[in-house]
Amino acid sequence: MDKKDLRIVFMGTPDFAVESLKGLVENGYNIAGVITMPDKPSGRGHKIQYSAVKKYALEQGLPLLQPEKLKDEAFLSDLKAWDADLQIVVAFRMLPEVVWDMPRLGTFNLHGSLLPQYRGAAPINWSVINGDKETGVTTFFLTHEIDTGKVILQEKVKIGEEDNAGKIHDELMVIGAKLVQRTVDLILEDKVDAVAQEQLFTDEKELKPAPKIFKDTCRIDWNKSAKDIHNFIRGLSPYPTAWTELCCESKEPQMVKIYSSKVVPSTGNQPQGAIETDNKTYLNIACMDGFVSVTEIQFAGKKAMKIDEVLRGYKMDEGAYFK
Repeated sequence: MDKKDLRIVFMGTPDFAVESLKGLVENGYNIAGVITMPDKPSGRGHKIQYSAVKKYALEQGLPLLQPEKLKDEAFLSDLKAWDADLQIVVAFRMLPEVVWDMPRLGTFNLHGSLLPQYRGAAPINWSVINGDKETGVTTFFLTHEIDTGKVILQEKVKIGEEDNAGKIHDELMVIGAKLVQRTVDLILEDKVDAVAQEQLFTDEKELKPAPKIFKDTCRIDWNKSAKDIHNFIRGLSPYPTAWTELCCESKEPQMVKIYSSKVVPSTGNQPQGAIETDNKTYLNIACMDGFVSVTEIQFAGKKAMKIDEVLRGYKMDEGAYFK
């Protein structure tokens, strides 16, 4: 079968998914339809926002479905009418069996980690938070348990000491789009040799999870080591962003987001959260074994700025600390 005859249904929501869909469209694959999340209000004005995938699908004139519920009979009927040979999922949501088992060639997913490591919603963030030296992308066939299906292909990428989650996200987005095409080609040529994930590890205790990240997850714990805090900050940058509270006498604690940092050796025994600054060029925060030097920061109601820009207009009160 030629790629122009293979009917593909694509499912995804954010920019990460658009790159894969765009690659398929621009290289002549037959997209029978696109499924994305329903529109939702966003921002201060609560204006209806389209997902990145919907915007691209509309630009390309692709058939589009936005089901509220994936087991809805009307949706299932519409999906069946597209008569897909293959379904591809990139950054969407968990599918019921009635959906992923519908196409004759099955459904495969692109995941932002080297499975079986980092099963879950936030694999890129957690690989950087944990200080890993490499990560990657995986295509795998969907099955009942989330992120556990047979692995088709993988591609590795190095994580530099100062790389943040945003940089790795963008690299994996591009590499993943190419991996999706390679996976479709293997399926077309009937050359897939999928490997059960159980063959890729010896002890389940070796596996690191990638649970969804919430606001409370992003709070910095200054009782940890400088390296761990630095990894935490870059693993949440630029989104959803690590945060802490700046505390001063006679003032309410102020929430502060930290986008980037570096590790600085300790110059003495400072209590965790204590501030060392010249109020001009640097702001160091004490942690368990040294300092984290903040290089980009955002105060409430302000934009993110380099630390020297901030200190030109904001002087730290004596006795101020982070908690």
